[in-house]
Amino acid sequence: MKVFKLMLILIVLGIGFTTTVLYSGIVNVAADEPHGELVYWLLDETRQTSINKAAQHIAVPDLTNPDLLLLGAVDYEFMCASCHLKSGQYESDMSLGLYPAPPNLTVATNVKVKSKPSDEIAIDRKNFWVIKHGIKASGMPAWGKTHDDQRIWAMVAFIKQLPTLTPEQYQILTAIE
Repeated sequence: MKVFKLMLILIVLGIGFTTTVLYSGIVNVAADEPHGELVYWLLDETRQTSINKAAQHIAVPDLTNPDLLLLGAVDYEFMCASCHLKSGQYESDMSLGLYPAPPNLTVATNVKVKSKPSDEIAIDRKNFWVIKHGIKASGMPAWGKTHDDQRIWAMVAFIKQLPTLTPEQYQILTAIE
């Protein structure tokens, strides 16, 4: 009976604390103020684990088709470059204004994957999942609502090549006729 009372007291205190935090306004949600280390770690770890689990069984098509690269390049230019940057670009108003900052895909093709760094298939799966489903409260939209899987895979194919592109090559690939 004492254990039950103790548990009940702890639950009531927990609900009271949570309610106080929720409605007091003491949690700063401003995008220009970084999270504390513990909160950042908790959110980052949750994001990584969720993406890795959700993406682990996605079948990756052949991403070497040049047509995929061209289709992905145009979509990247219009949908991604303002946040994730273009070849030769190091920041933009969007990349500076978002928190957490979006990854610069011109130098890194993926968000951290909890597997071997050489596991390109895991990286492709994860990138596909993130592009298709987005990430809550991060500024990353879910493009799967407006784009079919083929177009999303095209963006994955382009992102794989993006770090190797010069600004001139990027310009050629993203030019529209």
